[in-house]
Amino acid sequence: MRNKIFLSLLTAILIVACFTAASFAKEDFRVGVSIYAGWMPWYYLMETGLMDKVAAEHGVSVEIVPFGDYINSINAYVSGDVDACVMTNMECLDMPAASGIASVALITGDYSNGNDALMVRGGLTLPQLKGKDVYLVELSVSHYLLARALEMHTDFNEYDLSIVNTSDQTIGASFISNDSWQAIVTWNPIVMQVAQTPGVTNIFDSAQIPGEILDLCVVNKKTLDENPVFGEALVDAWFTVMNIMVKRGAERNEALSTMASLAGCQKTIEYTRQLDTTFMFYDPQRAVEYVQSQEIKDDMDRVRNFCFDHGLLGENARSVDEVGIQFPDGSILGDKENVQMWFDTAFVEKYVANR
Repeated sequence: MRNKIFLSLLTAILIVACFTAASFAKEDFRVGVSIYAGWMPWYYLMETGLMDKVAAEHGVSVEIVPFGDYINSINAYVSGDVDACVMTNMECLDMPAASGIASVALITGDYSNGNDALMVRGGLTLPQLKGKDVYLVELSVSHYLLARALEMHTDFNEYDLSIVNTSDQTIGASFISNDSWQAIVTWNPIVMQVAQTPGVTNIFDSAQIPGEILDLCVVNKKTLDENPVFGEALVDAWFTVMNIMVKRGAERNEALSTMASLAGCQKTIEYTRQLDTTFMFYDPQRAVEYVQSQEIKDDMDRVRNFCFDHGLLGENARSVDEVGIQFPDGSILGDKENVQMWFDTAFVEKYVANR
């Protein structure tokens, strides 16, 4: 009798366990993307059906969802409409992480190495910006770039000039058509468009702060923990494209042409010039080493201080340590009891070991 009771209890436990596991497991996932040189490989994966193929090999379905507006894609991620999203390190910290959405930087794809720039008319210098209007997307990486430029090359800060919040959808065309606009901060492909305007010069760009503006593929931590195969599929797909991009030949040329077209470039060379100012981690092992380095910790410390100073870590944040950021070696910047952002290398390391 005791054996029968035990077996009945065991069966019930197994049924509950199976039901619980099944309730957590997913097969269909969505990734939010927006136009940027370093993120065009995701568009290539979507356009060619390569994402579908790789995902199927891992037994899942991954839909790549394009957004016309970058911030809207992050809002979709925060609201749970997509399971992963491409974004910078700063936006990951000050939007999902600060909102309590635990997020994993699964793929560190590149850092901006000139793609973000402060551009002026009339030969203005950085010290001459004092008291003038500067147009940018407020509280974005453009804002961060301006603050770093002033910190490095002037004796004043952003509060000694006037920041005019401007949409990334209109900033380029508005600057080109309006001679009264003397200074803007923006990113590619807008930078390349503005640079062709007579009398406009680039006086500071992200090449002067390498590694501080990282471009990531961020995944909801709960989703990733419960569905590691999703992370494996994303890493596999990403580096499949990286392998294509580094090999000379027809396949690479076709891939770059496709990315250029999807980015709105008239010619492939317009896109490859943007890649020239993007430090891509084509080699997965190099990406692993970078994310495990002291450099990324130092850069994230600068970024989190900017976020706190501008009220981006939450209305009730009392210090820069409000939100914890964990690195692959287990070290944490900020509150160890409130880690909301993880830099992960395990999935990429697994890819390297199996390739």
